[in-house]
Amino acid sequence: MRNRLLNRREFLTTLLPACSLPALAAQPRLRITNIESFPVRVPAGGARDPHKIYNFQATRVYAGDVTGTSFLGTPADVLARWVKPSLVGEDLFAVDRHLKRLQMQRGESGVQSWSGVEHALWDAIGRAANLPVARMLGGYRDRLRVYRTSVFPGKQDQSDVPYQTQADFAVRLKKAGYTAMKVRAWRPRPMDDVDMVGVVRQAVGRDFSIMLDRTAVRPGWVWDYPTALQVARGLEKHGAYWLEEPFDGADLQGPARLAAEVDILITGGELGKGIYEFLAFLMNRTYDVVQPDTRICGGIWIARKIAVLAEAFGVPCIQHGTSGLALAGYIQAGCAMPNCEWQEIIGENNLPEEQWEPALRLLRTPHVFRIEQGHVLLPDLPGLGLDLNEDAIKEYRGA
Repeated sequence: MRNRLLNRREFLTTLLPACSLPALAAQPRLRITNIESFPVRVPAGGARDPHKIYNFQATRVYAGDVTGTSFLGTPADVLARWVKPSLVGEDLFAVDRHLKRLQMQRGESGVQSWSGVEHALWDAIGRAANLPVARMLGGYRDRLRVYRTSVFPGKQDQSDVPYQTQADFAVRLKKAGYTAMKVRAWRPRPMDDVDMVGVVRQAVGRDFSIMLDRTAVRPGWVWDYPTALQVARGLEKHGAYWLEEPFDGADLQGPARLAAEVDILITGGELGKGIYEFLAFLMNRTYDVVQPDTRICGGIWIARKIAVLAEAFGVPCIQHGTSGLALAGYIQAGCAMPNCEWQEIIGENNLPEEQWEPALRLLRTPHVFRIEQGHVLLPDLPGLGLDLNEDAIKEYRGA
């Protein structure tokens, strides 16, 4: 007998179990019942440093028998005054509606303070649907190429760190399978950082990407245009991959002018809040690559919107990163973005696997995020992909 296509009525009455449609129709909406944020203090243990404590911040959203967890903290006043009164009793899945309500209450600048809640909402939604968040948001890829941002102990401007020390660490990263490293461009004499990149390049060869991050966070640290141009030209000679935020973050024209004049990529946007700041970057061609941070821009949903906006302009959207368990939401967001190839993992002079080792005590599995050939893999678990040990969270939970 030849196979034939079933029509809609035949499909519904023949292939679906008789009870499934009534059961789905009768299922109540998941309503948010509580939200909380608290510290988690994990002792290092072991003989080497028995008294060291690793501090995490957790935010949890409860809806029916589903619990969503993120490891981004939420300020107590924001939680008590705005988030809980607005969200408790509401539909778990209505993320965009919740966001708009909070925007009306606090404006774009205040939305960043709810990011821990937003990540936890997505974790709960994914667990309710039994799907990774990245797949729910489009599921473009299952891995992201890692670049390690290394801030060495000592002076914040890294002026006390020998060039060779940074080069040696880059070699260690490369031997471990990583293909890129980002370092600060904060030394008092800007061309010293260019010379440092030259030493790193000599050590790792041409098949390793080196990024330089200026991000002028202190008053008086913003370069003038001739300095930025000189640095960018110097970095080009050493084959650097990009120069990040050489000017003030609110400057729309300076980076655009520099990007038009040099071949090296000019990137930025980590402090941008909401889609309209990024629309201004894109309309002014401010950056070759935009870099929203899901903790600052308003959460995973806003970061995904920014990526779609950037895609329309033909601009890559590579998220600014973080460290530890907070990475979970960043990885999910990045794997849903067609124009996001990289994931930044921030740390000191250690490998990512070494950095997040203390977090293993909070999990039921022997790993946090899998790394293969310099890529971080999308977990196949639902929500944000963390297999949490509830007994451990209860044991190490702080007040």
